[in-house]
Amino acid sequence: MRVTFLGTSGAVPTTARSTSALLVEREGDRLLFDCGEGTQRQMMRFSTGFDVGHVFLTHLHGDHVLGLPGLTQTFDFNDRERALAVHAPAGTRSRVERLLAPTGNAPSYPVRVNQVEPGDVALAAGEYEVRAFGVNHRTDAVGYALVEAERRGRFDREKAEEELGLAPGPKYSKLHRGEPVEHEGRTIEPESVVGPPRPGRRLVYTGDTRPVEGTVRAAEDADLLVHDATFADDRADRARKTAHATASEAAEVANRAGATRLALTHISTRYAGQADRLSAEAREVFEGERAFLPDDGVQAEVPFPDADREFTLEQLP
Repeated sequence: MRVTFLGTSGAVPTTARSTSALLVEREGDRLLFDCGEGTQRQMMRFSTGFDVGHVFLTHLHGDHVLGLPGLTQTFDFNDRERALAVHAPAGTRSRVERLLAPTGNAPSYPVRVNQVEPGDVALAAGEYEVRAFGVNHRTDAVGYALVEAERRGRFDREKAEEELGLAPGPKYSKLHRGEPVEHEGRTIEPESVVGPPRPGRRLVYTGDTRPVEGTVRAAEDADLLVHDATFADDRADRARKTAHATASEAAEVANRAGATRLALTHISTRYAGQADRLSAEAREVFEGERAFLPDDGVQAEVPFPDADREFTLEQLP
């Protein structure tokens, strides 16, 4: 799973940070979470590709949606035929539809607006789901959790061959699917050569929010939590008044959820050039290098929990 931070600024872009947008690539699927002003340019700049099938809007404040008209128009110019699904909080469909056609011309390809409430499965894709959960902002808003299904356990080929006398072939596949097989007059059960199911990955994106129990529950054991961290501790009062979070509050949510990594995003322009300050405050709560504040164009590789590979970060050119 590859996560590209396209926009990490707060309500106002800076010369270094664009407004909110996050692209997730999973096994060929491209999912866009929020679409702030200039998102399509960021996609070009960081070579993510435009083959996005689903856009997930956390809420309809401008810094999270103003890039959508331009992006959908570009899709139109590129002769897109594939349908696009736009997921948004319940009660916002008419506003999203107006946003999609600012010139009065509807796209030539199908666009479906799907309204979601906390607890809804916005996208069921077989091997994973994208679920909406409740957040606390100043408008209708949700967060999203990408949750992969459990994977089959590891197949013990050495045991199958050397202890049970099974040659490679169709019986291996049946056992790995959980079906018993007959071999030399005896029944071999799958659990004799297949290990326990292995966990999938969990990625959680809050959008704008105060720290809430809904995020803690959605981010339980998350491999990566991307949380609002608009302010440092010196503006905690401002965070409460505007329904945002501080970096240390985001870190506390990550701690309580048992998340593996925490990405701090939606950074106020008042901290331009001071990203280390927010990272340091978060790391006082969420230990070590597991908390980070990505620049635009940082790409994270999120491995499976049981993989030999490490979580990595790369700054794209």
